[in-house]
Amino acid sequence: MLDITPALPDHLWPAKAVVGEVVEFGATAFREGHDLIGTQLLLTDPSGTTTAHRLSPGAPGLDRWEGLVRVDVEGDYTFRVRAFADDWATWQHAAEIKVPAGIDVELMFQIGAGLAALAADQPERSEDARARLSAAARTLLDDERSIDERAAVISDETVSALLADIPLASLESFSDERTLRVERRRAGVGSWYEFFPRSEGAIKNADGSWQSGTFRTAARRLEGVAAMGFDVLYLPPIHPIGHAFRKGPNNTMNPGPHDPGSPWAIGSAEGGHDAIHPDLGTVEDFQFFVAEAQKHGIEVALDFALQASPDHPWVTEHPEWFTTLPDGTIAYAENPPKKYQDIYPINFDNDPEGIRQEALRVLRHWIDLGVHIFRVDNPHTKPLDFWEWIMHEVRQTHPDVVFLAEAFTRPAMLQGLAKVGFQQSYSYFTWRNTKEELEEFFQSISHETSDFLRPNLFVNTPDILTEYLQFGGPSAYTIRAALAATAAPVWGVYSGFELFENVARPGAEENIDNEKYEYKPRDFAAAEQAGASLGLFLGLLNKIRREHPALQQLRNLTLHASDDDSILVYSKFLDGAFTESGTSDRILVVANVDPHSVRETTVHLDTTAFGIPQGAAYEVTDLVTGETYTWGDHNYVRLDAFSHPVHIFEAKEIRP
Repeated sequence: MLDITPALPDHLWPAKAVVGEVVEFGATAFREGHDLIGTQLLLTDPSGTTTAHRLSPGAPGLDRWEGLVRVDVEGDYTFRVRAFADDWATWQHAAEIKVPAGIDVELMFQIGAGLAALAADQPERSEDARARLSAAARTLLDDERSIDERAAVISDETVSALLADIPLASLESFSDERTLRVERRRAGVGSWYEFFPRSEGAIKNADGSWQSGTFRTAARRLEGVAAMGFDVLYLPPIHPIGHAFRKGPNNTMNPGPHDPGSPWAIGSAEGGHDAIHPDLGTVEDFQFFVAEAQKHGIEVALDFALQASPDHPWVTEHPEWFTTLPDGTIAYAENPPKKYQDIYPINFDNDPEGIRQEALRVLRHWIDLGVHIFRVDNPHTKPLDFWEWIMHEVRQTHPDVVFLAEAFTRPAMLQGLAKVGFQQSYSYFTWRNTKEELEEFFQSISHETSDFLRPNLFVNTPDILTEYLQFGGPSAYTIRAALAATAAPVWGVYSGFELFENVARPGAEENIDNEKYEYKPRDFAAAEQAGASLGLFLGLLNKIRREHPALQQLRNLTLHASDDDSILVYSKFLDGAFTESGTSDRILVVANVDPHSVRETTVHLDTTAFGIPQGAAYEVTDLVTGETYTWGDHNYVRLDAFSHPVHIFEAKEIRP
């Protein structure tokens, strides 16, 4: 037995899933000769209960065995694969060939009768099963019956089913044991929304100064976020902001007296990572905000950014935590050509144990205040062993804590962070815009890395406004939201996306008048009244996600073909065996990814991928427009990027 899955390529860390996820288990198993084998998954849940699941052959000739199991309990599962000689299947295969040809007929009947009698003596079978198998043995040996009557046992579906559920096995082999870590549902399913609390309720005074928004004023925005169906609210750093080298509007070095600075320049005389910016309120105000969010079904996520402004208490208390240059100055953060003079990065080499303990103390401080989700800023600039250690420590006391890695970096590092424990990861989705790019990306996240990496498909961030959004108009925003919401179980939106904010700072891939450096209050209600908001569509997307369990799974995406280079087609399917209703769920997405065009083409579907026989007619209903069509394997579509660029179909069988 080889290639036991799910597993990480190097087997150093456990594979991952979330509660309610349907996981494909598999193994490559084979033996010498022509006798047939069978395989079983032996799955032990966190309580110690072991269940057996028969695996089925995969593609012919590849010796691959596969099976789907829904995992419903949080904690560490262990599993191994049992392979065995399937004596009944071997006999059945030989008998199907020999008996009709008149070869060794009586001998084949004797062998089959012996196997059936042996199975009937197995105590683990029910009385009815044992009786049915004994009857089969007698029939095979009864030479007063016709050959056809006796041969009927060979293909008897009831007998075959009994010997599939409890196989007649010999020559057993067992694989090594593997671990599957099943985490809470929110670790892999959620709709994220990001806003700056200081902008929510901010007021500009006549003299140009600002009255900052607070946790109390920001709480008024929670109803609107909940109305759009978002269930995680991510807040950028809420700590005191440094004054030294503070950045002004659009990342300039000449701030005015009223400029608030970047929240990522953490730390001042008012405190560091365990403090709250005085403009936002007190600890009690923060707890009020968290409680109000919970009332709206929203969980609050905080930014965890291990860096400091020059004014942070760490700079004077622990100068060894930073890098001192030959001229005596402390190195600030750089990502050439970008410079962040207001931020000092941590040097993890000088006092690794001291930094570890302080970072763990800070996390536990916010966990104690009710925060159980952290979006981690630039984790790829810190050592992997640090993240592995700190997430292990947190998991010992708070296994429900979720970490999202904001790591737009090389594949090895991005995937390495996921392997050592990050529950979610930013991804390359933001820059995958063509049909070809998206097909490669969706195939990768749903099948190649899904055992360990859960992508959070953010459509934009305060740092990222892609050319696709800058020049694609409202159509581009609609397309990107629909793809993110349907292709993966976790997606995210930064505030302002729904208002089509698409003007970039010249020469940069970020919004002009960036909220990182200034207050940015928005009138969402006025935009909706003017028809200049995508808010209702975002709410519809999240409603569709809640109502369709197929969209809450990562591993079930199948790509389909179209004749147009801009028409992307994929399906997500969840068999009724794994849904609460018992009804299969089929979602089919057909998207025009060119926001500047009207496209007409034919799409070609492998309907078996979503549980409908090839060649059968079925019904598709557009969950956005409500329009219904009868479809087959090959179908005409027309998608106008300016009015309706994406079909999100629910497909249903046509019952006679």
